[in-house]
Amino acid sequence: MKGGKRVKVVLVDDHRIVLDGLVSLLESDPDFVILAALQSGEDVLEFFKKDQPDILVTDYSLPGISGLELTRMVKRDYPDVKVVALSMHDEAHLVKGILKEGVDGYLLKNIQQFELKNALKQIMLGMPYVSPEITKLLMQDLNRSDGNADLLTDRERDILRLIAKEFSNKQIAEELFISERTVETHRKNIFRKTNTTSLVGLIKFAFANHLI
Repeated sequence: MKGGKRVKVVLVDDHRIVLDGLVSLLESDPDFVILAALQSGEDVLEFFKKDQPDILVTDYSLPGISGLELTRMVKRDYPDVKVVALSMHDEAHLVKGILKEGVDGYLLKNIQQFELKNALKQIMLGMPYVSPEITKLLMQDLNRSDGNADLLTDRERDILRLIAKEFSNKQIAEELFISERTVETHRKNIFRKTNTTSLVGLIKFAFANHLI
């Protein structure tokens, strides 16, 4: 980096293999130094009591404190730390939610190695970075109508149909080849978006608004 200063990075992801890959990638670049590679938001907050990085790279989906909550806390208590979300989620409402918390970058986990490094360097220079796929997604979302037809994503509609069939989270996860935690996140989002609090209320809303 400019002036010979190495960028101090803290990484957080609950998947060890992802952490190991990120550490290996960034440690091989003389512009970066890894202060810590952690597996939960709680670990990050504890580490920050002793030292802070230039950039925190966090997964969106974390056990306990979520990536969204972690971003909110770090931006409030450590405003000089830049926060980058690294996620597999490419759904507009999730992206917009974390962007509103002041995140400095949103990168998809399918990002190329050189793009990741360039993104972090750009962010250090004060220029926010969002993966091109996310930019396209947000533009498409802006052009959609506000009707109930666009209330839920395609994935949420799939899960809603299975909820209506009384599938459990485990059964939905197996049917759609996703994790139970991802199903739970979608389920919470469906109830929030439809402003319902019970299964009966959700199903009634879904049929009334032609969501299933």
